[in-house]
Amino acid sequence: MRFNPRWLSVLCLLVTPQLLAIEEVFVDIREHLFYPATVIIPANQKVKITFINHDNTPEELDSFDLNREKVVFANSKASLYVGPLPEGKYSFFGEFNPATAQGVVEVVSEQEWQRAH
Repeated sequence: MRFNPRWLSVLCLLVTPQLLAIEEVFVDIREHLFYPATVIIPANQKVKITFINHDNTPEELDSFDLNREKVVFANSKASLYVGPLPEGKYSFFGEFNPATAQGVVEVVSEQEWQRAH
């Protein structure tokens, strides 16, 4: 079977709009707290959550609900991709500061998401 470069163009046209449509939300880490502590995202969509650590110490993000963990080094940022997820609440916390660094990803319907934005 021979490779036809036209198929690559068609594939790029089909895939690129989906990649461009990924929502991104930001969470700041300051003094071992998440701002905002509740992140609201649309249901049934893949979302990029970027954590920006303003502290001079690292934080390890953990979520059993989302099945994710990620280290965010001091004064740096890191991203997680979540979803598509059904509506609901998914908790996450900072493993190095679990008493203070606690948050929730709240997944809402597309209609609620559109109203809020």
